[in-house]
Amino acid sequence: MATEAGESAAAAAAAAAGESAAAAAATTPAVMVVGIDESEHSFYALEWTLSHFFSGAGAVYPYRLVVVHAKPTATSVVGLAGPGAAEVLPFVESDLKRSAVRVIEKAQELCKSVSDVVYEVVEGDARNVLCEAVEKHHADVLAVGSHGYGAIKRAVLGSVSDYCAHHAHCTVMIVKKPKHKAKTKH
Repeated sequence: MATEAGESAAAAAAAAAGESAAAAAATTPAVMVVGIDESEHSFYALEWTLSHFFSGAGAVYPYRLVVVHAKPTATSVVGLAGPGAAEVLPFVESDLKRSAVRVIEKAQELCKSVSDVVYEVVEGDARNVLCEAVEKHHADVLAVGSHGYGAIKRAVLGSVSDYCAHHAHCTVMIVKKPKHKAKTKH
């Protein structure tokens, strides 16, 4: 009898713990990571994401927003430029930091109506930085812009969106900026 009572109490405690974990999961919004850089394509993706998932004053949004900017390393920008590269690195690093600040400031301006936003600047290759941000924040969705490169340029430069679509452990939304067609006179 004492064993049955102990098992019953343990089962009740486990059920209560499961219910409180489920309740916590139900009240914790899903996470959406948006990758941004200084390009108009990435800011279009952020604007599109905001208008489709974070619009409405005082609304309860379906996601917690995490905006991530991958800041390249100075050495990746300069490359193997020879003997003078060491003198240039501090200037390149300073420019990259200023650029990162501008990118985040612009994102903050765009996201001013969203209350629950996290902004991160992480040094490294954008492909890896975004996939790591997905893991770190347990993201349900990753949104990235598309530069619209052709096959050859994409093969040479590499595509962040292609990489993330294949390696991120969540849904990846690639937002393409529409091409505006010039109006023709008839």
